[in-house]
Amino acid sequence: MEPIARDTVVDALVQRLCADVLSDEYPPGSLLTPERELAEAYGVTRTSLKHALVRLAQLGLVETKHGVGTRVRDYQREGGWELLPLLVASDPVWLGEVFEARREIGVLLAGRAAEHRTEEHRVELAALLGAVRTARDADAVQLADCEVHRALAEASGSRVYRLLANGLLNAYLQVRHLFRQPFADPGVAADRLTPLVEAVRAGDVAGARATAEQYLTETQRLMLG
Repeated sequence: MEPIARDTVVDALVQRLCADVLSDEYPPGSLLTPERELAEAYGVTRTSLKHALVRLAQLGLVETKHGVGTRVRDYQREGGWELLPLLVASDPVWLGEVFEARREIGVLLAGRAAEHRTEEHRVELAALLGAVRTARDADAVQLADCEVHRALAEASGSRVYRLLANGLLNAYLQVRHLFRQPFADPGVAADRLTPLVEAVRAGDVAGARATAEQYLTETQRLMLG
């Protein structure tokens, strides 16, 4: 195990520990090597190690108990949305699964939104779609696009769908810089989203599901490409 350079030691140590945990060097339920040995192995001080372990605990990867040690949590069962960017970075297969879940949830959500939308939702969706079209750059287009999807989740009338949709969106926002290309042209991005928004606004349940499938499949292809 190579020592870590000392310039950004805690940040680097967090990344190394995350990688080791997510690669199953330390499987869920296992205890990390005792702190003194672990610090020596990584070539850092115990103070730096303690700071890094606090950060991992905040992420939900580990928990430390006095007199017991630091245990790796079963993060797939006990973790939250905040872990998705880490998981995607550790294993590209996660990214495909995230997009698959996004598409399946998005299709169901769009149909429900079309069925339950109100006049207020219709007005809001039209305004938010306009904001996508007039956004100034790719980052602003992405943010505006996300607001459309939050509004669709709101229009569904389901608190569970809102939680699921917003969890995926919040995780996506942390890594959105990786997916700017499909949003480089605001007009194209808005045109791609328009059939879905209009189907929901019209109350066309079947059309909303079909256009959501098309939209999410196309954006997945563009993002992963």
